[in-house]
Amino acid sequence: MHTEQTAPGSHAMPPLPRFLVAVLPVVAVAVSASLITQPNIPAWYAGLQKPGFTPPNWAFPVAWTILYAMMAYALWRILSLPENRPGRAAAIVAFFVQLILNGTWSFAFFGGQSPVAGLVVIVALIVAILVTIRTFWRLDHTAAGLLMPYLAWVSYATLLNGTIWRLNG
Repeated sequence: MHTEQTAPGSHAMPPLPRFLVAVLPVVAVAVSASLITQPNIPAWYAGLQKPGFTPPNWAFPVAWTILYAMMAYALWRILSLPENRPGRAAAIVAFFVQLILNGTWSFAFFGGQSPVAGLVVIVALIVAILVTIRTFWRLDHTAAGLLMPYLAWVSYATLLNGTIWRLNG
């Protein structure tokens, strides 16, 4: 008879692979987003009309560095759970869906120089973050809580993106 500890798939991912799976994709999205964003700030973004509640440019990399670290740690916590834990696989899939949408936003808004395309992506991102928080909550309240500031920042960014579209559309 198998107990949960001895059942196949009941172990958590080993520490090094868990770290790599949690950190490398998040870093890849952060770096690729930065590479597409940075060249567009001095000319295109600087030339857009922006609302008075737009933070200074230096605030974005600071906020995103903190948020990406929290996201990676949240995923690391989920990856620390036994592989056969109900809902774990769905939570991991939800995380990677929102992470892909996160990176896609930079390509839509900055790469495509399209506030409307950015708005479409960021609305989908909000939904994906909510799904991720819900699936994480069922497994680890701390992991879900680590995503709350991310949801708040992306909600603010959605308002900013929508206002930029309205002002420049």
